[in-house]
Amino acid sequence: MSEQAATTLGAADILKILAVLPHRYPFLMVDKIVDIEGDKRAVGVKNVSANEPHFQGHFPENPVMPGVLILEGMAQTAGAVCLLQRAEGGKPSLVYFMTIDKAKFRRPVVPGDVLEYHMMQIAKRRNMWWFRGEAKVDGQLVAEAEVGAMIAHDGGRK
Repeated sequence: MSEQAATTLGAADILKILAVLPHRYPFLMVDKIVDIEGDKRAVGVKNVSANEPHFQGHFPENPVMPGVLILEGMAQTAGAVCLLQRAEGGKPSLVYFMTIDKAKFRRPVVPGDVLEYHMMQIAKRRNMWWFRGEAKVDGQLVAEAEVGAMIAHDGGRK
């Protein structure tokens, strides 16, 4: 592999994300993924819009993105990166969220923010991955967590 190929980072637009993840509006929490380095690291991007349904109830007079949706965006970014590396045509596998550890929320995310999920692989074993994630807005840390996921090739059902 050439040195240039080793340092080239990939990207996935919304069409590639939709091809590997089963999530759809209103539960798709990542719009694009940039700086993909295999299944080692990537940055997911979510444009936070006032039109999203969770803002109707969280909270109408002071809209704040729910922390669990930020964590979901982290997990979706990591899961998409893993599936993009395994994509071989045909039906994509499913990724199941297994663990959330060390979650901390630093500041609110509000409509108009561009949320970045900086995900880095910390472990991998067979069909399981663990990532450390930092969610940032304008370079400022808004949330962090470690997430684990499992790829189920048969949809996870027997």
